[in-house]
Amino acid sequence: MFLMTRGLSVCTFPFRRHLGGTAVLVALANQQVRDQPAHPVAVCSRGSGSPSSVTHSQLNMGRFTEVGDRLLEMTNLVVSLTECSAHAAYLASVETPGSQPCLPGLVDRYKVTRCRHEVEQSCSVFRVTHLQDLTPQLLLELSQNISANLKTLTDISSLASERSRDRFAKEQFKLSVKSMSTSGMAFLACVKEVKTQPSELTRNRCILFSAALVQAVGALVGFATEPQFLGRAASISTEGKGVQTAVLGGAMSVVSACVLLTQGLRDVAQHPESSSKMADYRERLRNSACAVSDGCTLLTQALRERSSPRTLPPVNSHSVN
Repeated sequence: MFLMTRGLSVCTFPFRRHLGGTAVLVALANQQVRDQPAHPVAVCSRGSGSPSSVTHSQLNMGRFTEVGDRLLEMTNLVVSLTECSAHAAYLASVETPGSQPCLPGLVDRYKVTRCRHEVEQSCSVFRVTHLQDLTPQLLLELSQNISANLKTLTDISSLASERSRDRFAKEQFKLSVKSMSTSGMAFLACVKEVKTQPSELTRNRCILFSAALVQAVGALVGFATEPQFLGRAASISTEGKGVQTAVLGGAMSVVSACVLLTQGLRDVAQHPESSSKMADYRERLRNSACAVSDGCTLLTQALRERSSPRTLPPVNSHSVN
């Protein structure tokens, strides 16, 4: 995900930092991207009880980076939460009577698919980012992210090649890695050049050579995720599917609310303070923060009870601690 709004430029990947708690999610909603009177902002102000609130400092033009950092933290947390929830849903569902666990294959579909996505997203930054926004720090992060994911793909493919009994598969994994590595080196050389000699010419070279890298990675992942390399999927009973649905539903309620929160930040950042829609944008931002808090509570209940909660938590139960 890449967000750029009037002075705010943040690349929200790689998604690696695992953070605890939901405070960053709720606090993010109170990072106003326009000057306004300094006062505590009530988040999730519902009912007659004491609302959960976060007192925030004003975010002026010099603090866009802080909002970007918070947004990056939120995306990292949401990805980690989704991954952990999916695994928790699997573990809980296979414990139900009649379910059978999966049998791992030579390749982990999720790992290689995520690597492909990370490479694609990193390469796309050069197409959507202005030259002046390709800072040395951003270029370093992109290079490190791509290198790390190429290494992961190389390790997985090398191991699959060693363990495979098929002669063609053994050789094809090796050739795919070689193709990907060559394309990767050519692309990273272009990234290094745009860092030392920034110009539209060097930026366009990155775009040009990124296409070959994305194609090579896509070919490797496509081959690696053929059925014969993936093992056997789990067999989940009807009861297990209900447990799985409950947990994943709780996780998706958090994810969808965070998407709305990000869209709200974008709307506030892209419109002037005098806009007639600004009050509505800020209200949506606060409502999104409430939805994040509700979603976290629902997910916790689903994990604890292994069933879908029938009601929302009490109106004054929101916590940002």
